[in-house]
Amino acid sequence: MIADSDYIKTVFGLKLKQQRQKKGWSLQDLADKTGLSKSYLNEIENGKKYPKHDKILHLSDVLDTKFDDLVSTKLDKTLSPVSEILKSDFFKEIPLELFGINRNSLINIISEAPKKVTAFINTLIEISQNYNLGKERFYFAVVRSFQEMYDNYFPEIEEKAVEFATKYKVGFGKKIDVKKLEKILTEKLGYEIRYEDFSTHDVLENLRSLFIPEKKLLLLNHLLDENQKVFILAKEIGFNVLELAPRPNTYSWIDFSSFEELLNNFYAAYFAGCLLISKEEIVEKFSDFIAEKTWNPHKFDEMVTHFTNSPETFYYRLTNILPSELGIKDLFYLCFTKKKDSDKILMMKELHLNQQQAPHAKATNEHYCRRWVAVKNLEHLKVNEKLTDAQISHYKDSGLSYLVISTSQKNPFSDGTNRSYCLGILLNTNSLKRIKFAKSDSIITENVGVTCETCSISDCDVRQAPPIRIEKETFNENMKKAVAKFRKDLL
Repeated sequence: MIADSDYIKTVFGLKLKQQRQKKGWSLQDLADKTGLSKSYLNEIENGKKYPKHDKILHLSDVLDTKFDDLVSTKLDKTLSPVSEILKSDFFKEIPLELFGINRNSLINIISEAPKKVTAFINTLIEISQNYNLGKERFYFAVVRSFQEMYDNYFPEIEEKAVEFATKYKVGFGKKIDVKKLEKILTEKLGYEIRYEDFSTHDVLENLRSLFIPEKKLLLLNHLLDENQKVFILAKEIGFNVLELAPRPNTYSWIDFSSFEELLNNFYAAYFAGCLLISKEEIVEKFSDFIAEKTWNPHKFDEMVTHFTNSPETFYYRLTNILPSELGIKDLFYLCFTKKKDSDKILMMKELHLNQQQAPHAKATNEHYCRRWVAVKNLEHLKVNEKLTDAQISHYKDSGLSYLVISTSQKNPFSDGTNRSYCLGILLNTNSLKRIKFAKSDSIITENVGVTCETCSISDCDVRQAPPIRIEKETFNENMKKAVAKFRKDLL
């Protein structure tokens, strides 16, 4: 719900506009009749200003309407749907300003056809509920859209990370000293850091960290490995260096109170990624790697381990630098997980840059294509193994092909769960020119779909479910043709 003062101004503006339009007057007409400036009246109608008592009396006289009706916050039938939207959490939940959308401009659009626009908004809400798009899913989708809008590259944060590393003489990647980060937090930022056995606290055994702001106390799970410690400490420094508030106090995520909190969490994590992997060095090494004429998974693994013990961090960092530094803009990043003794594959994270690339998450419990290299790796992974491979994925229905590189491994912070990370790069003139091994025989090409239920590949030997959505579309198309033929025969 918008603030009371904003609500009063917005409702007054809507009523003024409604009364003016009933008279068939333009904004200039009202300005001429009242002696008030057109720009001032425009600001009133847009909910930016609220006139003084004498001006409201003058407006009501000119418009031949009652003073009490004009100042009342009750809207008539034609605008009642607008009132419902204004009183709801719609404007609180959706960060319109993030995408350059003016709240009052949207209110004006709603007021032009309140019933139709409100019905449209309610339809979106109903669809989100039917597809299990709760508040958390929605917020994460908005953050992804924000990242995609900026090619997931934020130079201000990159600069802040370099400034910090230079000031405190902190190395990048594996050169980062955990003890040094701890010292910066405790001595420079006034933190207390303790390692805790969370398993003694009910269901908290998988909690990685807990920050208690009242005491500036950071509790870290004593089971964390060095790489996890570095990331959490670097992220904590990011909250301070970037002066981010509000912020989450747990990792992994448990709950959040606002979208701003979620966005700040992303900014802090981005800062940590900048410290973990130097932009200049990864650009240099990845450029050398894609100049190779043959795909070599061992060299790829060596490149990853040079920077970090976390393939996830490396893959995600590539999404920051490929568009901005190497001009490779059409790509996607995905993270899958598979539990022990379960056939179910879940997509945990996704990011699509420059367009909505073919493989994306489904909230409809459909079966992801088993021909994807990331999924194949996940299913073939042995205990304590790390598996890296690549393939050219050709999407038959769209005609698009992607170079997909994937690494699968045991999830380092859970028992019996494997994870698969992958980067997909659209094969076009630009990417084929840069990635020399993309045309080599060292990489197989595989026809793939998105989900079994939407896939038209007829000879697939790893299909998990029939193509029910394709079959339904085909049936409907045949029905249309049959009806058209039947009508033609009758005429």
